[in-house]
Amino acid sequence: MLSRIAERFARQFEELDGRPDHAVISLGHVWVDIMMGVDSVPKPGGFAVSHGTAAAVGGSYRILQAVTGMGVRARHAGIIGTGPWADIIRRDFEREGIVHIGQDRIDADSGFRLVLGDEDGRKTFIATYGAEAQGDHTTFDCVEPADGDVVHISGNTLMDHTAAGVDEFVQRAGTDPKARGYQIVLNPTNTLSLVNDQLLEDLVLARPIWSCNRQEARTLADRLGAPVDPNAGLTVGGGFDRAMTDLCGALGETLRAPLIVRAGARGAWVRTPGGDVIHVEGYPTKATHKRSAGSCHTGVTCAMLARGWSLVDAVRIANAAASLAIRRAVDGVPVCPDYEEAIELVEREDPRPAKD
Repeated sequence: MLSRIAERFARQFEELDGRPDHAVISLGHVWVDIMMGVDSVPKPGGFAVSHGTAAAVGGSYRILQAVTGMGVRARHAGIIGTGPWADIIRRDFEREGIVHIGQDRIDADSGFRLVLGDEDGRKTFIATYGAEAQGDHTTFDCVEPADGDVVHISGNTLMDHTAAGVDEFVQRAGTDPKARGYQIVLNPTNTLSLVNDQLLEDLVLARPIWSCNRQEARTLADRLGAPVDPNAGLTVGGGFDRAMTDLCGALGETLRAPLIVRAGARGAWVRTPGGDVIHVEGYPTKATHKRSAGSCHTGVTCAMLARGWSLVDAVRIANAAASLAIRRAVDGVPVCPDYEEAIELVEREDPRPAKD
């Protein structure tokens, strides 16, 4: 017998079945990650031997890969270069059905990052920027979202010359979300502290849907002066739930925009303007990965919004997808499931307490 949540999902899916096929358009950077496992990161002038090396396309590719897994069209509006790293990116795009609508550069290759993971689980990054970071204010002039589309903006696009293109786009999008026929989802990443004040102000004024992990949410709250108790503990246990609720509430009120604050297996806290904070419980899983499933969560959230789901239901499905992605990690990278698998987990293991 279907649970009450499954019945509601089934009805909503039937209602959405005849709607137009919307797309998720990402303005984020895409590069190649070269992941190397070492006992410890060597000191300057030192030497280390890698226990294993794996190359994987990173950045906003992981967002778009999750989108296609949910049966939604994925478009990449960032810059791709010409060279061996760009060839890897284009190959994976073709395999996953991701369409590149952005600019191509013939005078520079796409960038790459060395990711050194030590035995304590710490990661050290060394980045070489390429064509993806060589944009300007015209970079995203190609982006013309249709009604029902979702535009994804990642924090990795906010630190270099391409940020001027993001700024142009959000100014074109305006400050009234209700006047747009499309939605904007922004995940700031850990680079938020490096974003200049003018760009951050323009992003806030655009009032996108913000999707952050709890560390990013605290950084954003500090920059915006949101009234968050600095002594509130954000460790699992103790006052974790209360601290997350307070953080989401205070930051959401300051942003005057929808906000998602993710907390791994605990799920996410969600607030819409004028509403209460809602805890969307996660799905317990054994951590077998070396990389966060945040990209999978954000990509699935974008895809579900493009399919017409409410924000809370989109986050609930994203929680399930992220849990599955962690369980099936390959070379330390979580692998996002498809739509049917995510929905099946939600139907089978609704983590919320039953209510009469």
